[in-house]
Amino acid sequence: MNVYSITDAGVEQWSADELTVLLKQPEALIWVDIPVCLTHDAAVLLDLFGFHELAVRDCVERNHISKIHFYDDHVFTVVHAPELGSGGHVHYVELDQFVGPNYLVTVHGPLNPAVNPEVAGVDTRLVLHRIEQDEIHPRTPMELSYSIVSALARREIDLVAALAKESGRLEQQVTDEEHNDDPEVLLEDLFEVGHQLLAICTMATHSAATYGGMAKRVRSIPDQEKPLVGDLADRFEMVRSMADGQRQFLHGVIEFYQTRTSTHLTVAAERLASTSVQQNDDMRRITAWVAIIAVPTAVTGFFGQNVPYPGFGQTAGFIASAVIMACVAIVLYIIFKTKKWL
Repeated sequence: MNVYSITDAGVEQWSADELTVLLKQPEALIWVDIPVCLTHDAAVLLDLFGFHELAVRDCVERNHISKIHFYDDHVFTVVHAPELGSGGHVHYVELDQFVGPNYLVTVHGPLNPAVNPEVAGVDTRLVLHRIEQDEIHPRTPMELSYSIVSALARREIDLVAALAKESGRLEQQVTDEEHNDDPEVLLEDLFEVGHQLLAICTMATHSAATYGGMAKRVRSIPDQEKPLVGDLADRFEMVRSMADGQRQFLHGVIEFYQTRTSTHLTVAAERLASTSVQQNDDMRRITAWVAIIAVPTAVTGFFGQNVPYPGFGQTAGFIASAVIMACVAIVLYIIFKTKKWL
């Protein structure tokens, strides 16, 4: 548990044991940052701050959607930031916040073991560094929370921009037919980027709804700070719109690629069918001519036997055999011509 007090003089770090005394100073802006909410941290949230046990339980357990709970003197929120994993998987990096009268408690929710623990504190470390460098001067818990969540939203925008660049690269591969990679690998890359954009869009949608609800309902935030909440809702709505628009573009690229591939396959199938029909016609013609030629071969073979037969050794027998061959050949020719085999 990291405890800070923020004044015009800068940031001062305190020990967790001094938190009780520090909370009694209403003029101080107190920031408590908890990297992982363990048992003793949960006890501090319950006993010292008096937070609701359901809200504390949300800090201990993983939440897969954004949340917002309103209390008399503070508000509790859950938002997520995306972290790209392997195989197109998108990890939900959770940030829980208690925004009170003179304090902000940030709790980094449990992470998937595959995610580097340093990822959870990227935004809070950035804001702390900016305060120490005198770049920003938050004077209220809401202003401090606004700085942290704004940093989170900017990271989402940067991630959408990176995925848009990757989408452009894949779109070029799709349109460049001469240099297409393995179609299976290309489609896998397209679906992977599309899934990542969908996950970011979903997170931004939930976060926009959370801060939109806060802007309308929370009473513990002064009127002059409510525009900050509305601005956060607008930022997440912009992230949602950008991610969804890029996802629609990528979906169009996938449809174009699939349609073009399907068209090529259809044309190839038609050509193959046409070739098969032509081959069948050729085989019919060959079969017909073979059958016609086989008739005289059969007759001459029969009459060529070294056994007597009617007309054997006579001119009339030769004429009869020739007539038989011609008649049968003509009949076969007529039959095959009628069937359009010739």
